[in-house]
Amino acid sequence: MVQAIEKKMQKNTEAEGTTRLDSWIAETVTSLSRNRAQKLIEQGAVQVNGVICQQKKALINRSDHIQIDIPEATPYALIPENIPLDILYEDDQLLMLNKPAGMVVHPAPGHPTGTLVHALLFHCGSELTGVGGVQRPGIVHRLDKNTTGVMVAAKTEVALHSLQAQIQAKTARREYLGIVNGAPKAEQGTIDQPIGRHPKHRKKMGIIPLQAGGRTAITHWKTIERLGNYTLVQFQLETGRTHQIRVHSAYMGHPIVGDPDYGSGKSAGIKLPGQALHAFRLTLSHPITQATITGEAPLPERMRKLLDKLRLL
Repeated sequence: MVQAIEKKMQKNTEAEGTTRLDSWIAETVTSLSRNRAQKLIEQGAVQVNGVICQQKKALINRSDHIQIDIPEATPYALIPENIPLDILYEDDQLLMLNKPAGMVVHPAPGHPTGTLVHALLFHCGSELTGVGGVQRPGIVHRLDKNTTGVMVAAKTEVALHSLQAQIQAKTARREYLGIVNGAPKAEQGTIDQPIGRHPKHRKKMGIIPLQAGGRTAITHWKTIERLGNYTLVQFQLETGRTHQIRVHSAYMGHPIVGDPDYGSGKSAGIKLPGQALHAFRLTLSHPITQATITGEAPLPERMRKLLDKLRLL
């Protein structure tokens, strides 16, 4: 079954009344991204004046009649799972949630079920209009398994492309709180060191020169509270490399408390599932209305208990 959309070009957007077919479809059918529009054109799903047009750069004018046959999104291969989610904000385009420790975002070896994607498939159901023609949630960014806090997921392809573009352009603001070992001498600073796959430990990342395959990674940080030989630090990501804050904290000489990969794994007597790192705030622009949306997640109980204990030392 297909959804047939018939439109007549009604606005003059370029010189002499013409505009590109792919651009016009993306602007007119708001559920489609330009990339998706191009694929539909290439697949022969678009007709101009009753004739199939497979040229995405074809120019159309105000008198043209456009028909777009949009196939229904095919079901995702994963089985939805009824896993409770802590939703911070939700509408028909996106949702923000507070991810708990222990939850993996995507299915991966060792984690075939119980992931955030499984939970989103169940929670969103038919609201997922499809990404690339597949009925699935759009994962905009990730958090490590044991990093808690705010994440955003897209329900539509348009929302996914918009949110990804905001992160790439650094207009989305991602803020974290972490408890680090030791006491930084400065009150704030910036770490600008490239990150890449560790040459010996393939599951870990490291500071890798650009010429050796590392990618630019920039983390801004500032001291929030000094706790003897520990410090509560606020981090802001300018880039989003795998394990970025954890790698940069270790590089600074102050690894995240409880980090099993880049620190000692010790957590001052409080049992933590992993690193004491929490994405506490995410600020972005709504992909349709452009309104500013901020999602905030309180510190998880174990991090609060750790802070309370450190304040008594």
